Amino acid sequence: MRRGPSARDDGAVLDHLVYAGPDLADAVARVAALTGVTPAPGGRHVGLGTANHLADLGAGMYLEVIGPDPDQPDPEAPRPFGIDELTEPALVAWAVRTPDIDATIGAARAHGFDPGDATEMSRETADGETLRWRLTPPSVPGTLYPFLIDWGSTPHPTTRGLPSIPLLMVTATHPDPASVHTATDALNLEFLVRRAAKASLTAALRTPEGRQVALS
Repeated sequence: MRRGPSARDDGAVLDHLVYAGPDLADAVARVAALTGVTPAPGGRHVGLGTANHLADLGAGMYLEVIGPDPDQPDPEAPRPFGIDELTEPALVAWAVRTPDIDATIGAARAHGFDPGDATEMSRETADGETLRWRLTPPSVPGTLYPFLIDWGSTPHPTTRGLPSIPLLMVTATHPDPASVHTATDALNLEFLVRRAAKASLTAALRTPEGRQVALS
């Protein structure tokens, strides 16, 4: 499979992969042990009960490692990406960046897929800066539908000097690949999904030593 989901003509591209876990420090440690690169602290999602660490995947893409924030109280609503149900870290979701999220949502709905309404989001960086963006709701774990993100005027996370773990390719499996392709076709994306008993995402990464490793 190619490096990752690719857009044909409307500017929507793979923005980031989401590696979530029930313990943020453990998830970060697993990425570091696998790749030899430790993702850098990103920031806190105030009110959601989560925080993240980030690594640059190259070509304007990044890896988000997300988990419960030990410095926040438990949120009233469940944490995103099914974090509260996870027993170990996993690659659970992928985001597609678009320069006009409202237009992309409208076009997707016209072609049979509803990604949901866009909402405002923000997080505090480790140095106290507040980043703001808009996104559609993350898909239910196991569906593999992408969610949409529009950074607007906020500088993209990959401009912040993140540690690098180049992405070689992304593969996906699902019991019903056509259900995923309903979404990706409506978003004008090309994304090959193989049939398998379990839904999964796997990222092939290159370590600083040149080894290829798989994060799933």
